[in-house]
Amino acid sequence: MLSERMQTAINKQINAELYSSYLYLSMASYFESVDLSGCASWMYAQTQEEIVHAMKMYDYVNEAGGRVILDAIDKPQEAWDSPLAVFEHAYKHEQLVTSLINDLMNLAIEEKDHATQIFLQWFVSEQVEEEASASGVVNRLKLAGDHGLFMVDKELGQRAMPIPLPEKK
Repeated sequence: MLSERMQTAINKQINAELYSSYLYLSMASYFESVDLSGCASWMYAQTQEEIVHAMKMYDYVNEAGGRVILDAIDKPQEAWDSPLAVFEHAYKHEQLVTSLINDLMNLAIEEKDHATQIFLQWFVSEQVEEEASASGVVNRLKLAGDHGLFMVDKELGQRAMPIPLPEKK
């Protein structure tokens, strides 16, 4: 059974994951408005991935005998100065999420909650990929400059969100 502190912390993280999804959807909308459909597609996939993360945590809290309490989702930013600024924001956001996941892991360690530590290990590893993915796009956009933006946009349009299979119980 989850402690009250752990349950509250994971509930906050569920909200953070849903906010992440909302933020990436806002970024997708921005890209659609400036006719960069490949960048928008990348962000749509990211939006879906964040919902998957929130639902993994949602399911875990319920399976561990806790109660999910949903909170309001903050309004995300809606405009940026450039496509590069959007991806730099996404990268900084992923760094923030990494710190939040690390805080959750630290709490699980402090509470000697071994089951939650094992559960969170997937998210710790996932954040390495999340940061690398966003950082990689930032680096490609910087290398490509304004003239290469459309090539990068086309490349990003190839990303697809894999549909996760339901876990067997």
